Amino acid sequence: MNNHLTQLHPYPFEKLNALKSAVTANESLEHIPLSIGEPKHRPPAFVLDNLANNLDKVSGYPSTAGILPLRQAIATWASQRFELKANSLTAERHVLPVNGTREALFAFTQAVIQRSDDAIVMMPNPFYQIYEGATLLAGATPYYLNCLEENHYQPDYDAIPEAIWQRTQLLFICSPGNPTGAVADMATLKKLIALADRYDFIIASDECYSELYFDETQPPAGLLGACAELGRDDFRRCTVFHSLSKRSNLPGLRSGFVAGDEGIIKPFLQYRTYHGCAMPLHHQHASICAWNDEQHVQHNRALYREKFTAVLAILGDLLDVEHPDAGFYLWAKVGSHEGSDTDFAQRLFAEQNITVLPGSMLARESHGCNPGCGRIRMALVAELEQCIEAAERIKTFLGAPR
Repeated sequence: MNNHLTQLHPYPFEKLNALKSAVTANESLEHIPLSIGEPKHRPPAFVLDNLANNLDKVSGYPSTAGILPLRQAIATWASQRFELKANSLTAERHVLPVNGTREALFAFTQAVIQRSDDAIVMMPNPFYQIYEGATLLAGATPYYLNCLEENHYQPDYDAIPEAIWQRTQLLFICSPGNPTGAVADMATLKKLIALADRYDFIIASDECYSELYFDETQPPAGLLGACAELGRDDFRRCTVFHSLSKRSNLPGLRSGFVAGDEGIIKPFLQYRTYHGCAMPLHHQHASICAWNDEQHVQHNRALYREKFTAVLAILGDLLDVEHPDAGFYLWAKVGSHEGSDTDFAQRLFAEQNITVLPGSMLARESHGCNPGCGRIRMALVAELEQCIEAAERIKTFLGAPR
């Protein structure tokens, strides 16, 4: 067996299940899960219809590169969304459909890391655990960038030693962030591109929450957009990862894309050809419909705005929590009188049958602290009524004597 397998940490939800198993939930109340970032809004009906109408295509093998109409739909969407120069992001050279960002992020890391004893992959902390697992199995060392409240939940790139930059082969960024919802501004993205040039590393920008924002006039910046503003139309050293899971409420479709530097996309396609992970043809056709439509995405954002407004109106004076820049998570601070984040989550499950994710399970001890300690992540993915019910129960829980 690969000896690096022993370095993998249990996934956060394994730890959470163990924590919950030590208590008995209040069965008089219906369970409300706020722990997993799985959208519960209805998928677009026209996408489901297209999926059903193309089921006959299961009789054909899909190509790893994907069908050209899908790559064209993706290139058109990304070019419009991030205001790219016309024909700079091409379907033929810069876009690769993938089966969701999770498998793509993992595979990408295996493909781009040059195995050596001193290879470093930087990642935000707290983080999506696939960054860490992919790094370890590629034989590299994770370097955790703490995302703290005092720095608006953004890494302090100025504090990274020169020697670390020199060993870095890959930098993961996640904007909007999971779990913080923080958005990297254009100046930060341009700064990272300059650092990538100086120290010769690749940037992998996980932007799967980019379409869940609250101000329709202020969509989050993206790495390709930063390239465009710099006149960097070859997107050198830059790759972005997008998905229909959150944008279009289609997590089960397993449909996303990687786009950017042709010099990276081309060998990554070769890797994936051997990896054997082509998207089914009926999924590809349904994905074209989703990328070509913005109306359902705007409706989706409206639903999240309504939920955040309602939940924060109930909990805003009781929990130390802020409205995020984007995404669908609340990253709430647990008061010291409530105990640790794991204590809070365990008691909330026992007393109110609500599952939230302790922040310490999403982060690692690094640079003297675990930046997730004392926080909980709440995913406002359920329907409005259930989110309001959860908020009311948490209000009751917070008012209960300890």
